Amino acid sequence: MCGIVGAIAERNITAILLEGLKRLEYRGYDSAGVAIVSNDGQLQRRRRTGKVSELEASLAAEPLVGKLGIAHTRWATHGAPNERNAHPHFSGEVGVVHNGIIENHEPLRELLSAQGYVFASETDTEVIAHLLNHTLKTVPDIADALKATVKQLHGAYGLAAIHLAQPDRLVAARSGSPLVIGLGLGENFLASDQLALRQVTDRFMYLEEGDIADIRRDSVHIWDTSGQPVQREAVQYHEGAEAADKGEYRHFMLKEIHEQPKVVQRTLEGRLGQDSVLVQAFGPQAAELFAKVRNVQIVACGTSYHAGMVARYWLEGLAGIPCQVEVASEFRYRRVVVQPDTLFVSISQSGETADTLAALRNAKELGFLGSLAICNVGISSLVRESDLTLLTQAGPEIGVASTKAFTTQLVALMLLTLSIGQVKGTLEDGVEAELVAELRRLPTRLGEALAMDSTVEEVAKLFAEKHHTLFLGRGAQFPVAMEGALKLKEISYIHAEAYPAGELKHGPLALVDSDMPVVTVAPNNELLEKLKSNLQEVRARGGELVVFADEQAQFTDGPGTRVVAMPHIHDALAPILYTLPLQLLSYYVAVLKGTDVDQPRNLAKSVTVE
Repeated sequence: MCGIVGAIAERNITAILLEGLKRLEYRGYDSAGVAIVSNDGQLQRRRRTGKVSELEASLAAEPLVGKLGIAHTRWATHGAPNERNAHPHFSGEVGVVHNGIIENHEPLRELLSAQGYVFASETDTEVIAHLLNHTLKTVPDIADALKATVKQLHGAYGLAAIHLAQPDRLVAARSGSPLVIGLGLGENFLASDQLALRQVTDRFMYLEEGDIADIRRDSVHIWDTSGQPVQREAVQYHEGAEAADKGEYRHFMLKEIHEQPKVVQRTLEGRLGQDSVLVQAFGPQAAELFAKVRNVQIVACGTSYHAGMVARYWLEGLAGIPCQVEVASEFRYRRVVVQPDTLFVSISQSGETADTLAALRNAKELGFLGSLAICNVGISSLVRESDLTLLTQAGPEIGVASTKAFTTQLVALMLLTLSIGQVKGTLEDGVEAELVAELRRLPTRLGEALAMDSTVEEVAKLFAEKHHTLFLGRGAQFPVAMEGALKLKEISYIHAEAYPAGELKHGPLALVDSDMPVVTVAPNNELLEKLKSNLQEVRARGGELVVFADEQAQFTDGPGTRVVAMPHIHDALAPILYTLPLQLLSYYVAVLKGTDVDQPRNLAKSVTVE
């Protein structure tokens, strides 16, 4: 995902911009660039493909010196990753950097070409630069011109612009892609992530959706989406909020569980249009590749494998695309028959998982249509070696047992499902718009689920003296049950298994007695009544039930049955929501048993060997 840095000061800001770009390298990128209004009154630019170090070396050889500038790391969405497509983009005396995707860039490009503008790149961003330049001819104030410009843009964007004729101003706009202003003394800064500015300030002002900002050395003016002046709160950033600090939480795992509404929001930002997913978020060739997809092969390990299993239900049920899911260590060591036009999808938190990497490398020899990596680390081997990538935005995950990485993978896989279905025209009418609206509400729903923290902590006491647990789910909730069982065994060392609820009478029912709790996830869907029948079989054998049930599902507490009411949610997104209480359950059981929650025995965070 691209990164933005901007600065306006009384000192040379080139080194500040470069350091900001270095701090954003973790996000993944394929080129980097910087533009400044130089001290001798010129708008100058330097761009390089590859790492920020290439740009740094160029600036060391031929320095740019100025007090106003913008910089960018680009992840290609429109146009190949080359120097002419790298940001910043110029139009006359205007320079622009941009994160996100402009959906209506093609008609705007045609309109601007007809007015005499010449495009030097394939990007949607250059459209913004020319459009702003054109607007400045009739609206000379750059902030007012930006307000008029963004009204013509459809899509998602976080953007910053400078104008040679107004060298005391840095302007910015946010819609669907985050921006933060860093506040200094006689200088101010802008970035897509506060991490980029920690070397120069600890005070930040977060732009809200639809905001326009006019940033000067000694002032910041902000207008909201209705054009009214607004004040945004200045927040002081404390070191305790760093990912490497537990802050107010007892363990990293609990902290990371509670970060999920925020990181899911970050994973969605810049990838949703008004009522559709922005397919270009997967890369410049994504739409062309997705149009050819007739099958999907997903390969992953551990928790990521469970995410892939959920995605199979989505890809087949929503997009009508056949999907196979396999553990990477099995895939790489068997003879694989590849169906025509199959997209190879690898999922990994670290992007360095040995079996998943080996499976990807093997896949390149097997005739797959193309490869897509879903990963949390932009500079990882998996990302570098895949044709397309969608980066989750979970941030660093310290706890060995994966939590926020899993839910952001699920969000990414839903975006993939809707994107393929959109391109191929296989989604039912209205489904994409409905699910995009539900995805926007998802962080709020996750927050509601986390508000049940104390309830789940109480339920965990039922497991303190137990040695075995059975997890049940139906449909897409079966992989969620598998993930719940994995979490419990990973950190509490309780033996746990997961089964589709319909499989109870085919063997697992023999294990059920009063010493083996049965945990069930029960959203309100077409399988609910069948699930209730399955649970009656458990109660008839004396088994203790813990049921995480939709608040509309009419489950009630009773002898041997503890029900935790879950917020109602669209059935397609229920696997994401129902994951959270299972994570909390495993956490509180582990705390009761006194195990090492963040570093469970015998396990490593990233499995980089066989």
